Amino acid sequence: MQDLKNKTKVFALNCWILCKSIPKTREYDAVVRQLIRSSTSVAANYRSGNRAKSDRDFINKMKISR
Repeated sequence: MQDLKNKTKVFALNCWILCKSIPKTREYDAVVRQLIRSSTSVAANYRSGNRAKSDRDFINKMKISR
């Protein structure tokens, strides 16, 4: 499980780095904001899944993350 936790963190950081390289214009602003929100939500949903009360709850939370 620790490996997946690290992967979600690295994914979010890589998306952040990518977003920093995209030109700061009105055309790209919405895309950059959405990419940052969605990439960090993967880690947040995974963390929520690890706090699940049952196996079924864990699976349900992982489906949200997917």
